[in-house]
Amino acid sequence: MLVAAAVCPCPPLLVPEVAAGAAPELDALRDACADALGVLAAARPDLLLVIGPADLAGRGPHPEGATGSFKGFGVDLDVRLGRDRGTVADRPLPPSLAVGAWLLARAQWAEAPVEGLGVGEPLETDRCTSTGQDLAARAERVALLVMGDGSACRTVKAPGYLDDRAEAFDAAAAHALGTADPGALIALDESLAYELKAAGRAPWQVLAGAGEGAGLRGQLLYEDAPYGVGYLVATWS
Repeated sequence: MLVAAAVCPCPPLLVPEVAAGAAPELDALRDACADALGVLAAARPDLLLVIGPADLAGRGPHPEGATGSFKGFGVDLDVRLGRDRGTVADRPLPPSLAVGAWLLARAQWAEAPVEGLGVGEPLETDRCTSTGQDLAARAERVALLVMGDGSACRTVKAPGYLDDRAEAFDAAAAHALGTADPGALIALDESLAYELKAAGRAPWQVLAGAGEGAGLRGQLLYEDAPYGVGYLVATWS
C-alpha cells in the first residue's frame, strides 16, 4: 500500500547546470524538493516508484538503473535511476524522470529499490487512477515520487501565454495536493489541464488512485509560478 508520496515539479531548470546563471532563482524550490524526499526516506518504503509525464517514446515502465541525459538541454550531464544493476535499458529516461533521478541522486537515495513510470499527458482519469491502484499494490510499503508541473499559462511570458483560468486551476491542484485529497485530484478537469499545458495532471491522478483509502496527511511545501509555470511541492505521509 502507499505509505508516502512526494510531489515535485519537473522542469530541467531544477538542475543547476541546466539553469546556469539563473540557477539561484530556483534555490527555494530545490530546497523544498529535498525536504519532500526526506519524507519519503523517513517512511522506510520497500519500493519507490518515480512517475512523470512522458511523450510516446518515454511512456511505460523504466527499470532501476535506467539512464537519462540533459544533453538535449545543452549540458553534458547523465543521470541514473537508482542503483546501477548492471543491465542496459533499451531506452533513455524521459526528461521528467531524468529530473526525478537527479533529485534522488542529490538526496543520495539508498532507502529502497527505484523504478520509473512514464505517463502520457492525455491519459484518461479512470486509467490514471487504476494505474495508481496497481502501483500501490506492488509492495507492502510503496512510496511515490510524482513529477509534474501545473499550468504553463500564468503570465504573458509563460510557454502557453496568459490564460485567466490558470491561477484557479493551480490553486485547486495545490489544495488537493496539500490536503492529500484523492477525490479533489480526480476532479481536476483533464481537458482544461490539457488546454493549460498542465503536465502534472495525469501523474497527480495516478497518485490519487494510489492514495485512495491510505489515510495519508498532506503538506504543501512550495507554491509559486516562476517563468509563468505553476510549480508545486507537496508530501503525503
